[in-house]
Amino acid sequence: MNIQLNLQINPLSDIALYEQIAEQIKQQILSGALAEHTLLPSVRGLAQMLGISVITTRRAYTELEQQGYVLTIPAKGTFVSYRYRERLKELGMLKLDEMLSNVAHLAKALQIDEAELAAMLSNHCAYVQEHEYNPLKARQILTQFIRNR
Repeated sequence: MNIQLNLQINPLSDIALYEQIAEQIKQQILSGALAEHTLLPSVRGLAQMLGISVITTRRAYTELEQQGYVLTIPAKGTFVSYRYRERLKELGMLKLDEMLSNVAHLAKALQIDEAELAAMLSNHCAYVQEHEYNPLKARQILTQFIRNR
């Protein structure tokens, strides 16, 4: 299934056009707007749609492919890759590690020992599991982390 992408590019921006395109496609993949195995517009088709160079759209797709978000199959097209889930988990682990480092430093400053900290974490995990796990909130935290990298 071929879809129309909702992309807004700003030729006057300090951010290169290919980066603007790649970032917006990445955000649509991470938000779930572009599902796994979705066929993206061809390099030429996207260039025509945006009124830009084929070289620019090819570079955006190459960037996304190197990051694991899309997969190009010769004579078939460029698809949202199943590998983006692996990349998402990798980025999520980086965010979690960063957050845990901050928690460990704060606990040390408050003189909270490891056992007490582990109990607090366990209680929070149980509460979220039972009452308030929100996949959208988790995705927003991860998306914000990716944007800030």
